[in-house]
Amino acid sequence: MDAFYVALHITLVFYLVTPGSSSCLNGCSCKNDNLGRSLLCMDTSMGQIPKDIPDDFTKIRIENCHLTELPQSPFSEVSGLESLWLNFNEITLMNIKSLEGLANLTELRLQGNKLTSVPWTAFQDTPQLKILDLKRNRLDVLPEHALRHLPALTYLDLSFNQITVISKDVFINWPLYQTAEKVWGKEGVVSNVVLGLHDNPWLCDCRLKGFVEFIRAVSPPIILMNSYLTCSSPASRADKFFHEIQLKTCMKPVTSAPETNITLPLGANATLTCLVKARPAPTIQWMYSLKIIRGFATKETHIDEETVTSQLVIPSLHLADRGLYTCTANNFIGNSSVSITVNITSFNSSIPLPPPVPMLSSDENTYIDIRIAKQTVYGITLEWYAAMDNPAETWFTIHFGKYNSPKKEMIYIGPGINSYSVSDLLPVTKYEVCVTLKNHPPREGQCIVFMTGSDISELEQRERLIHIIVIVCAMVLAVPAGMFACTTEARFSCVDRCVDLWKKHRLHGEDLQGMERQGTFDSLQAASDEGLCKDSEEKPKKRRKSEDRCKGGSAAHLY
Repeated sequence: MDAFYVALHITLVFYLVTPGSSSCLNGCSCKNDNLGRSLLCMDTSMGQIPKDIPDDFTKIRIENCHLTELPQSPFSEVSGLESLWLNFNEITLMNIKSLEGLANLTELRLQGNKLTSVPWTAFQDTPQLKILDLKRNRLDVLPEHALRHLPALTYLDLSFNQITVISKDVFINWPLYQTAEKVWGKEGVVSNVVLGLHDNPWLCDCRLKGFVEFIRAVSPPIILMNSYLTCSSPASRADKFFHEIQLKTCMKPVTSAPETNITLPLGANATLTCLVKARPAPTIQWMYSLKIIRGFATKETHIDEETVTSQLVIPSLHLADRGLYTCTANNFIGNSSVSITVNITSFNSSIPLPPPVPMLSSDENTYIDIRIAKQTVYGITLEWYAAMDNPAETWFTIHFGKYNSPKKEMIYIGPGINSYSVSDLLPVTKYEVCVTLKNHPPREGQCIVFMTGSDISELEQRERLIHIIVIVCAMVLAVPAGMFACTTEARFSCVDRCVDLWKKHRLHGEDLQGMERQGTFDSLQAASDEGLCKDSEEKPKKRRKSEDRCKGGSAAHLY
């Protein structure tokens, strides 16, 4: 009888450790050893983390299984999990609660995935984590407090990522560093910390100064896997080791100009020069009477690492080109500007020039056809057409801002340009954009008013898209949540009435799908005026007046 029980016990043990047992996942293998029970899934096409993982594993290894996301709480039932390997998958997203319930986790390996960022607060749920392997991902940023919730970490591998700039405060703010450096020097205390930071495209300018100094000062018990960190840019420091370079402190731009008052004859070419000293390299922009200039040729020349000149070339000076030009330089520390005054003299000195006031074109009746051509993720692209006698010399002004705002941004657009993109639009906001001849105030037919929506589709949970719909002010069009547009002369009165009428028709269950017209703006220019902004109580004359005000609107679904 004793022999029978011994044989039964051996059979049960063999059954439990045999891969493919009933308590293991399909396509995976399970085993028991002196460290606990392990799950191993290799080279399968599961695509997502299984929801029926038994709760008795201490180690889970899922590799080459085409995982694309680390969702919320996928292992929360496996509370005893100590080691989690998810290497060589295709993970691009890590949920802020993806490690929930893993208070005993000591090792997390995510090598060879496609992570561009990590929600570092997720590690609040893993206070015992000692090993974190993130090498061969696409990380490009390491926030200042990234390691705040990793007090027990002794192995961190960030090698082979896309990190260009990092602050030394990332490590200074690390609780382990703050507490351990007090005891590391004591006799008998050994607590090595291994860091992998090599093979990143380090940008060795002033922003990396503190980090470079930190790396130079690193000594045991902090150990670098590869202490020979090298610069990738700028070109003057490419392939140089950190210990070979000297970096200066970052500096706010300082601008100056060789000449701040220029006088030239009518028709001459003008070159305005701006000299900028800054660390890091600044973004330079020219403005004319506080309006951004687009269309004139600009040229930037780097004199040395921190000095750059910018030249604005104005061909064949016109009277409208007189005035104050401002060169503005920006970097992440601040900005600075210098102004240059341009004066123009007449060929006949006996005839005085008119005062430098905004010049209006003699052709005040020029018709400008304006349209929203397409949408981007957070904005729109505007296009326009104007029949002009001298298109090669015609300048336009873009007036853009929130609807009813007394101040609009004004952008000068040079000859030959007939499009302009507006980005960084806010959701659920009314905007107005107008195109006029240079320095003309907006007039009828030259503006579009639109309102941004706030729809988020199921397939785009991570990006807020602004779905643009430019509509005729007609009750016959089905209007989904999104963006409404109409010419400003209607002042939204017709839009309000149309939307009200549309809602009434929706309540009555009328099928408007067959009436909806989709396509490009051009394909719908011939939209019928019939039924535009109708009001059953208006007299025919008033109704016609309302229709005239909305004329020029059109319908377009822009995706």
